Amino acid sequence: MKILTVAIPCYNSEAYMEKCIRSILPVGKNVEILIIDDGSAKDRTPEIADRYAARYPDVVRAIHQENGGHGEAVNAGLRNASGIYYKVVDSDDWVNTRALKRIVEKMKELEAEGGVDLFLANFVYDKAGAVHKKLMRFANVFPQGRSFGWEEMGRMRLTQYLLMHNIFYRTKMLRNCGMVLPKHTFYVDNIFAFQPLPYVEKLYYMDENLYHYFIGREDQSVNEKVMIGRIDQQIRVNKIMIDVMASQDFSGKSSRLKKYMEIYLDKIMTVTSMMLILDGSQEALEKKKDVWSYLKERDRELYRHMFRTPLGIAMHLPGKAGRRIARGGYRLAQKFVGFN
Repeated sequence: MKILTVAIPCYNSEAYMEKCIRSILPVGKNVEILIIDDGSAKDRTPEIADRYAARYPDVVRAIHQENGGHGEAVNAGLRNASGIYYKVVDSDDWVNTRALKRIVEKMKELEAEGGVDLFLANFVYDKAGAVHKKLMRFANVFPQGRSFGWEEMGRMRLTQYLLMHNIFYRTKMLRNCGMVLPKHTFYVDNIFAFQPLPYVEKLYYMDENLYHYFIGREDQSVNEKVMIGRIDQQIRVNKIMIDVMASQDFSGKSSRLKKYMEIYLDKIMTVTSMMLILDGSQEALEKKKDVWSYLKERDRELYRHMFRTPLGIAMHLPGKAGRRIARGGYRLAQKFVGFN
């Protein structure tokens, strides 16, 4: 059995997918690479996927499917994964090969002790044109050199959060949690980094700068203008995350896990609200109101909590002046953190 399955969702990705694949290939036969061709029809993505599968049959598999969006490509990877752990690497991103080799070796060691449910590393905001890249590191949050539970997690700074980029899930656990990402929807990586967490009992963190999250292309889903244009998909993801929290029974679970998930949802509520504020139209402001009303309907106590956080307060500053202040705060955070 492979130690790790890496799924690479690809949609018309010929311009950059090979850099991604080549960053993983040298790790060797302990890793299975699934190239998920999500209905690419405008370029050579299917051909490139088949070429690598033919050249490296012990490592690479090409999976072709009708277009279902990023989430369905992740779902397809999980359905076909044979590795003990499961990771997603987007086709326009890449990994530090040496770091991944060390991580795989550590995973092999951990399996001798029963393994873990969630393996974590660091990731880098590799912004186009930026001289200094923003590193998202977690050495201040998690113990090192041993497995641990949620109760040993330290406090994250406001700028820290777990994303698909630094997450390796145990494949069996991920399947058992029942997560199925929605089709034809962007921003589902937030669900991926959120919904399975209550099923995680054992974690391991390795202080390796593994994942290079490339941002800065004008057509990227995280580009601000693109996000505003696709805001209904962001809202869909936001509401699914509200449903996850509202339906979750945290009795017997770590209070720190619950706190982290509340903070994460708070950030997603802020992103959704901020994109709608940036849009500025009456329709967008009504959608913002609707998202918060949905939270109130699903979990009144959580709504009251979210409304009173610093981010929640900032998203509800009254009038045009309040929205200008919110936009100014967003621009400062954008510059400091380095996101699009």
